[in-house]
Amino acid sequence: MTRETEQKRPPTDGLVARLDEADRLPGAEELRLLSYDLLGAGAGACVVDVGCGAGRAVAELVEREVQAVGVDASAQMIAVARGRWPEAEFRVADAYELPLRDASVDGYRADKVFHELAEPERALAEARRVLRPGGRIVLVGQDWDAFVIDSDDAPLTRTITCARADLIVGPRAARRYRNLLMDACFRDVTVRAPTGVYTGSAGLPLLTGLAEAACSAGAVTSEQADRWIADQRARAEADRLFLAVPMFVAAATAPH
Repeated sequence: MTRETEQKRPPTDGLVARLDEADRLPGAEELRLLSYDLLGAGAGACVVDVGCGAGRAVAELVEREVQAVGVDASAQMIAVARGRWPEAEFRVADAYELPLRDASVDGYRADKVFHELAEPERALAEARRVLRPGGRIVLVGQDWDAFVIDSDDAPLTRTITCARADLIVGPRAARRYRNLLMDACFRDVTVRAPTGVYTGSAGLPLLTGLAEAACSAGAVTSEQADRWIADQRARAEADRLFLAVPMFVAAATAPH
């Protein structure tokens, strides 16, 4: 996970576990595969995965015989990635200063990264620098103002989701992907919005995290958060939970 340099924090075992859990959610693998297909990177192509986290995408690209390099602003996270995937290449760097030569890669991938950036335009300028003419860029992420949650307490649900979004540097970055890419002079911009729908216990960790973050921010009381979480847990146990999370996948071509 890439963060602003000044906001870097060592990842904990809990963070790595949450990333692993997200990778196992229904539809997560299909979303990664879609991003690889949109990159159009075949055997021998060179791709940079920005904000690579624990390195799963880099390892999967290597399995496709792609020359993939993962970068992340967290040295601790890079250490985790290197330990898990010793055959892959990982470097410590942030999205604003990639350790790559000009026009040296065929593909640029950033999954759940741009909402952490205060200056996405600067990151895209760096993407253009390292991409070869005609290279492909793929951005993947969610809009943190776009959770769809069934709840009997709609006002409390709105308070929780809005409070969580307010803790993000760029909570609405994903809805800006198309305009950001066009403003950066990328061509052939496309956007897809595959939606993850969760109706069982798989969605509970995300819902619990929303409420706990809202409580920590002081937007709701601990009693309100506990009540809301208990309701969602009861819904899951009764097969009545409903959570939908649209994921935005933007792809474009670097100008010649």
